[in-house]
Amino acid sequence: MAKAGHLIIVSGPSGAGKSTVVRELLSRCKLPLEMSISATTRSPRVGETDGRDYHFVAHAEFHRMREAGQFLECKEVFGRGDWYGTLARPVDAALASGKWMILEIDVQGALSVMEQRPEALSFFIHPGSMEALAERLRRRGTDDESAICRRLEVATEELAALPKYKYEIVNHSVEQSVTEICQTLHNQSPSE
Repeated sequence: MAKAGHLIIVSGPSGAGKSTVVRELLSRCKLPLEMSISATTRSPRVGETDGRDYHFVAHAEFHRMREAGQFLECKEVFGRGDWYGTLARPVDAALASGKWMILEIDVQGALSVMEQRPEALSFFIHPGSMEALAERLRRRGTDDESAICRRLEVATEELAALPKYKYEIVNHSVEQSVTEICQTLHNQSPSE
């Protein structure tokens, strides 16, 4: 029987580089890492595949699943009526088979999961300062100035949650961040 895997939570403010770090971690860290696939009520975008990018679920079905307690965390995002969430069953099945499941989720979702699963290895990624974060958001060129200001306000609130995480990663370079996370994971002994 396979030893149980570990639940890994990666979160932090928008613009901190989480997705890039996770993508590199999946390709470079020699552990049985697997990315959790979120469920959502939004429609698939061009090129997205059900079960690979997201589990696309109708609103009524998502509501039924929420009521049945099938999510580790879920929430409506951006007030547009679409819901996103992490399904517990596939995460638990992967953990039972020895996979190390990565949840790349927002801080609110991370806090919810950490409350239910205190054994989770939680990483808070940030660029080191609000000035560095503002610079990254502006350099991305995906938001106007008012959206950037909103993201920075949210980031200030999210930074207050940092003490609740087990590990802090200051993302000055993707290479350094991936190495640090991978070494931390390698130092974990599998659950019995």
